[in-house]
Amino acid sequence: MPNSIIIQLVWLAILATVVFSIWKGGPAERRAGFLIGLGALVAFAIHRLAPEDTQPLALLTAEFALAVGFLVLAVLYGSLWLGGAMLLQAVQFSLHAWYLLAERQHDILYSVINNADTVGILICISLGTLSAWRRRAAVRPAPSPAP
Repeated sequence: MPNSIIIQLVWLAILATVVFSIWKGGPAERRAGFLIGLGALVAFAIHRLAPEDTQPLALLTAEFALAVGFLVLAVLYGSLWLGGAMLLQAVQFSLHAWYLLAERQHDILYSVINNADTVGILICISLGTLSAWRRRAAVRPAPSPAP
C-alpha cells in the first residue's frame, strides 16, 4: 500500500470513478471507466513486478495503449468529455516519453503533473457519467399517480 496520502486519495478517486461510471454511465462512460481502471491496475503491476530498468518503457507502452483506447472511444462516441480525457491522456503519454528520453528520474514535478493529469481524466469521466445519468433521468417518464 502506498504511504503517501495523496497517492491513496488518487487510488480512491480512481476506484470511485470506475464504480460511478459503471453504475450510472452509458456505454461510453462504462468503457472509459473500465479503461481507466485497467490502466491503473496495469501501472500498479508494472511498479510492483517489472524490473526497475524496464519500468519507464513499460509505463510508456501502457500510457500509449490507454491513449489509443481513449482515441477509439472518442471517435466511436464523439463526445466532448471523451475528447478531453483523450487529450489529457496524451499529456500523460508525453510526460512519460519526455522523462524516458531525457533519462530523468521521477521527481516531484513528475508526480505533481502525473497526479493532476490523472485527476483531470477522472473528472472528465465523472462529468460524462453525470451527463449520461441526467439525460436518462430526463427521458424517463414520470410515474403516473395512483387512482
